[in-house]
Amino acid sequence: MSSPVSDASADASDITILVIDDSATMRTCVAGYLRDAGYRVVLAEDGFDALAKLDDCRPELVVCDVVMPRLDGYRTCALIRASAGFRATPVLMLSAKGGLFDLARGRQVGASACLAKPLAREVLLAAVRQHLVATAPL
Repeated sequence: MSSPVSDASADASDITILVIDDSATMRTCVAGYLRDAGYRVVLAEDGFDALAKLDDCRPELVVCDVVMPRLDGYRTCALIRASAGFRATPVLMLSAKGGLFDLARGRQVGASACLAKPLAREVLLAAVRQHLVATAPL
């Protein structure tokens, strides 16, 4: 498994990002932004689908919607954090609400950041870079 590095020579194609969203439109949009930036992307339709794919894809970062049926983003994030193998994996939460409560609840379950929808390409990519650098080995 490759690890992100903090210098400018980091190859985004060595980095896998898991995108979890029940909306096909949002999955496609976020995946497009990330693929255009050179990242490998694995898609999941909900929390259960994501948890089933974690061990196989071994993502360096997760982008997770908050509002999803069956297993919401908060619970999905908490379960990822509870897994020894993914405890340090950054999780970026996506919320259409973006209120103080959502930010606090995201932090409570271990989210690295909460990003507001609609999501601007530059905002997503800046957050991805920031959190990959923060978890890069020295």
